Amino acid sequence: MSIDSILAALKNLRMLVIGDIMLDHYVWGDVNRISPEAPVPVVHVNRETYTPGGAANVAINAAALGMATSLIGVIGSDDAGVTLQKLLEKHHVCAQGSLLSADAATIIKTRVMARNQQLCRIDRESPAHRYARLDAGVMSEAIQAADVIILSDYAKGVFSQELLDAIIGLASRHNKLLAMDPKPARMLDFKNIGLITPNRQEALMLAGLPEPGQGEEYPLEKICATIDRKFSPRLLVVTLGADGMAVCRKGKVEDVLPTKAQEVFDVSGAGDTVIATLSAALAAGAEPREAAQFANHAAGIVVSKMGTAHVTPEEMRASL
Repeated sequence: MSIDSILAALKNLRMLVIGDIMLDHYVWGDVNRISPEAPVPVVHVNRETYTPGGAANVAINAAALGMATSLIGVIGSDDAGVTLQKLLEKHHVCAQGSLLSADAATIIKTRVMARNQQLCRIDRESPAHRYARLDAGVMSEAIQAADVIILSDYAKGVFSQELLDAIIGLASRHNKLLAMDPKPARMLDFKNIGLITPNRQEALMLAGLPEPGQGEEYPLEKICATIDRKFSPRLLVVTLGADGMAVCRKGKVEDVLPTKAQEVFDVSGAGDTVIATLSAALAAGAEPREAAQFANHAAGIVVSKMGTAHVTPEEMRASL
């Protein structure tokens, strides 16, 4: 399936993203000296920027490719929440189904950047996210209206086993493509999902295998077989960083695609881009290997940019 065919099909498809919504805050500056108070760099701030993060970044990536995109999660009724809603509106993402909570502050990740290097990250989170409950009626309507659904779990509390079971049941009943970027630490049961996209460390954890020792090979075949036995995804794609991307089905590794990244400046949000573009291409009718190639090129583009980023149709055409 050609790139133009995929991009043309996406304009007629609807994406729903459910998950942990965040606001990414970047503080950009220069470092010219060490603080006299402690052995730490002094950052002279030049500017600050904000971008949607977490599940919101997944939604931005889908919308940037031309898909009608909706987002459901928890957004705080605070200044950060207002900023986030304005950014989502600017990028044509509909977040009307999200819960606006006065109790749960908007999750903010602040990254301090100096000369294109991240010096530190400051996370502001609210435990109230773990007690927020999304509207079941809104969720059901949104799932029925979507062509593809992505569950973006950042372990911030949106997903419970009860909610996950309800979503999987609805998606199955209405024959919807359901994809998930899981967090193994949550110990959630997500059997029979259409697509899961763990990174290499997450895949090891899902399979219950230890980190390979020095000089040992990454046990990709064993990981693929074990995850298939435990969770039975219709498609498993493991992102391997500099080693590319592995496509697995029915417990077997079908293909390993080399990375398309020419230069890597920032991997923040690359996983969001992979699941958004991979799911989008599958929904457009691409075969698994074609969809993985599409996502592999998209990931190569975003890691060459600084900060949380997305890809455009023009960039995809140029890369492919």
